[in-house]
Amino acid sequence: MLLDLATIKEHIKDYLSQKSELQQIEKTTGVEFTGKIPAMQGKQKVDGFYFASIIEKPKDVRFYFFPIYTHANEFQLSEELQKQLKGKSCFHLKKCSKETLNEISRLIDKGISLYKKDQLI
Repeated sequence: MLLDLATIKEHIKDYLSQKSELQQIEKTTGVEFTGKIPAMQGKQKVDGFYFASIIEKPKDVRFYFFPIYTHANEFQLSEELQKQLKGKSCFHLKKCSKETLNEISRLIDKGISLYKKDQLI
């Protein structure tokens, strides 16, 4: 069974919101999640290292997931999720099964673990 865009967005947002290591920042375009400790992001010191964003578009939900960019070799994606990856870190989620949403939840957990290990969050 494929899920609608609102369900996809809410699942990812709710899952990220439950993570105590992350802070949620509401933007006019969507929702951003960062770490809570000051960190260097490139040459700039930020209040929290960027982790992910969710932006709902008319035809898809954009899930920007930075750990898959910073730790690319650590992630293996299913064929279904790989097809929805545009560029290095942005998923254009048009159709998702419950299994795909569960895979996204596992990616988030792994990203948090990697960032904690590197003291980014």
